[in-house]
Amino acid sequence: MQKTIKNIGLDVHKNSISIGIADEGRDGEVRYYGKIDNDMNQLDNVIRKLISNGAVLRFVYEAGPCGYAIYRYLTKNAMDCVVIAPSKIPQQSGNRIKNDRRDCLSLARLHRAGELTPVYVPTEEDEALRDLVRAREDATRAVRAAKQQLGAFLLRYDIVYSGRTKWTKA
Repeated sequence: MQKTIKNIGLDVHKNSISIGIADEGRDGEVRYYGKIDNDMNQLDNVIRKLISNGAVLRFVYEAGPCGYAIYRYLTKNAMDCVVIAPSKIPQQSGNRIKNDRRDCLSLARLHRAGELTPVYVPTEEDEALRDLVRAREDATRAVRAAKQQLGAFLLRYDIVYSGRTKWTKA
């Protein structure tokens, strides 16, 4: 017996995940499963229900501020999952109404049709290094902005520093 393939579209938010399912085949049913809390235990319960009838699950969700925790969880548990860039999702002209239900159904349908392009998901080490570099760049910009603000403040009150440089220990 051949296993059926279910394409699962996830619309992930900080507190919730909306789930849409597109059954295999061009005419396969596309349905809204529901909304769950953004919690791996609840996602695990949904997965167990969906694979109980022998289905193969293929997950897809948009890259966003929630990161790659769901991707890592699913791939660690031998599930097929891809993350896609929101800017690369094909949009129909005139279809500007966005909500969680429509988004997850659209993701499932487009994933089934093979119309989504996955993005590179960095390893945890790469992601940590990126975060460190970004934090350093943010701190450098903040220091530069503070120096400029202080310089403008002193200029406004006609205070002139006569030393060699303004930003070293006296």
